[in-house]
Amino acid sequence: MNQWYQLQQLDSKFLEQVHQLYDDSFPMEIRQYLAQWLENQDWEHAGTNVSFATLLFHELLTQLDDQYSRFAFENNFLLQHNIRKSKRNLQDNFQEDPLYMAIIINNCLKEERKILKSAQRLEQNQAGSTHSAMMQDKQRELDLKVKELKNKVQEVEQDIKNLEDTQDEYDFKQKTLQSREHEPNGLAMNELRQEKIVIQHMFIALDMRRKEVVHKIAVLLTSIDLTQSALIKEELVDWKRRQQIACIGGQPNACLDQLQNWFTIVAESLQQVRQQLKKLEELEQKLTYDQDPVTQNKQILQDRTNGLFRELIQSSFVVERQPCMPTHPQRPLVLKTGVQFTVKLRLLVKLQELNYQLKVKALFDKDVNEKSTVKGFRKFNILGTHTKVMNMEESTSGCLAAEFRHLQLKEQKNAGSRTNEGPLIVTEELHSLSFETQLCQPNLVIDFETTSLPIVVISNVSQLPSGWASILWYNMLTSEPKNLSFFLSPPGAKWSLISDVLSWQFSSVTKRGLNSDQLRMLGEKLLGPNICTDDGIIQWSRFCKENIHDKNFSFWLWIEGILELIKKHLLCLWNDGCIMGFISKESERALLKDKAPGTFLLRFSESSKEGAITFTWVERSQNEPQFHAVEPYTKKELSAVAFPDIIRNYKVMAAENIPENPLKYLYPDIPKDNAFGKYYSRPKEVAEQMDVDDPKATGYIKTELISVSEVHPSRLQTTENLLPMSPEDFDEVSRMVSPAEIDTVMCSTYSS
Repeated sequence: MNQWYQLQQLDSKFLEQVHQLYDDSFPMEIRQYLAQWLENQDWEHAGTNVSFATLLFHELLTQLDDQYSRFAFENNFLLQHNIRKSKRNLQDNFQEDPLYMAIIINNCLKEERKILKSAQRLEQNQAGSTHSAMMQDKQRELDLKVKELKNKVQEVEQDIKNLEDTQDEYDFKQKTLQSREHEPNGLAMNELRQEKIVIQHMFIALDMRRKEVVHKIAVLLTSIDLTQSALIKEELVDWKRRQQIACIGGQPNACLDQLQNWFTIVAESLQQVRQQLKKLEELEQKLTYDQDPVTQNKQILQDRTNGLFRELIQSSFVVERQPCMPTHPQRPLVLKTGVQFTVKLRLLVKLQELNYQLKVKALFDKDVNEKSTVKGFRKFNILGTHTKVMNMEESTSGCLAAEFRHLQLKEQKNAGSRTNEGPLIVTEELHSLSFETQLCQPNLVIDFETTSLPIVVISNVSQLPSGWASILWYNMLTSEPKNLSFFLSPPGAKWSLISDVLSWQFSSVTKRGLNSDQLRMLGEKLLGPNICTDDGIIQWSRFCKENIHDKNFSFWLWIEGILELIKKHLLCLWNDGCIMGFISKESERALLKDKAPGTFLLRFSESSKEGAITFTWVERSQNEPQFHAVEPYTKKELSAVAFPDIIRNYKVMAAENIPENPLKYLYPDIPKDNAFGKYYSRPKEVAEQMDVDDPKATGYIKTELISVSEVHPSRLQTTENLLPMSPEDFDEVSRMVSPAEIDTVMCSTYSS
């Protein structure tokens, strides 16, 4: 679906914005007739290259000629006239300046994309509001269902009390009649007959009450079954999926308290039904008869109640916090041998009688087929305290939980065999951490277990980035908890999914994710220019294993290096939006070419595996833009000098010229000091006099590192533009250059 077609589907308020883009210089009818062709050309490049712009200009005229021929064939005189007029206007306006035409078309297409994005955001917000409203409706519906269950259980409770009263009364009457029948002065025949009729009616009423109670319990169990299925198959599944997304940097997972509340009420209801069935059994033992509904149905009802309770308990056992090394809280599910990790379990059924009753045991790779089917599959032992008792005191929220804090993994080494000869590399090999326990209650024993999401086990911290990439790919594409053979044949992923996950990697450790322009650059890096679409498929090897372009590292390792650079050296600048970051050199020049001299932007280097940042600024020579980029700064340089100080003190020096800082405005037009001033290092107080007797004094003059680039004088502005200097500039130069050097420069300047 091309861009122009998508625009035509928008609401009128967005269509009005499209109308405002086009005028006589480049009419909308050309955009309409040549929609696909226009969108397939690289107008951004044409806007910076006269030869390419000229070529596209003539191709555009050829396309109009072809369109004119089609209208002539259709005998459409009016459209022929419009096409001829449009062609003449293009020739009049752009024959001498095709570059200007390319810029106009490029700007129109970019503005169209912005309009589409705005419409999509509005639609997403509306959809989000609708989704939120639907979620709230769903929660209210579940609240009502659970509340209704409690009411029904109480109704049955009252019915059983009434049944017990009826049975006691019937039993008393029956025994009284039997005793009076054998008395010497017993009842007359007529009275006896009347008493028996009364007792018979009481028996019928008793039988009816028993049938009614049995029926109500059966109906109640059906209601519990439906509500429980909604909790287990919908709400719990949704929560587990949200947990996966949260693990890889997405939105934090919703609290489990609401789900626990629902699970607990259903469990309490089932426990109450079990007690009610026990009460019915006691009543049956006191009094039974042929076709007794309690006798006929009690086993079925007991089995069904126990089955539902078993399913609820087994499903309520979850991994609330996935395995994670405390040293890397943002990277769960990647564990290093010999390093402690934590994991937290929770039972969503919070019953007081279960406190300190469940002993949980941790097991690694339990019942994992890959141990025997995948060649070279590594085996591990769990070290540390691998049993815990679930209790309500350990958790601040008072839930029934168990947290393992001191577990470690140790690889089982097989003598004489290597463990890396299989089809999976270490960071693609997935493992499983299971937890099992047992609940024992009268006439009911429940064995249950839960399993963590798949784990990657590394032996060296250098494997962490690749291991994390595996965790991202798995949890992005599947919700199966035990598909440990996933990477034997990993599926490809749509760019729409990958772009979200990439943005999460930044937003989860900073205050900013990636915007659409940054993601487009990354998408083109993976998919290629002009073919980056949401439906574009990217293979696992392309994302993580293959070298990108002519570099000796993969796309993911490049991203990982930049993330580390931001976290350690650029966090504040990234959070403030000072760093454009991901932008191609071509786009960079297109943005800067019309800006004031000294305008610069910050972007990440594409050639550094470890992560590096550079800045590019624009100057003007004979009214033509000239672009200069500094050699990228890596963590080595940024560890010595903070990046804001580098920008503040950066100098360009050429022979016979005074050093100057060419950086004046952060793109688009923010004065440099306004953008970075709050991050500059504070000047240190200068000592009045060096105390030679001070044992702490070194005798050396303190120095300060600054960045200086040496360039040819022709690439600098003329000395007329450099001088005269302000007092502040002169003070800065005096601090950097000796008076003798200044005199030399000044003399040579004015003597020439």
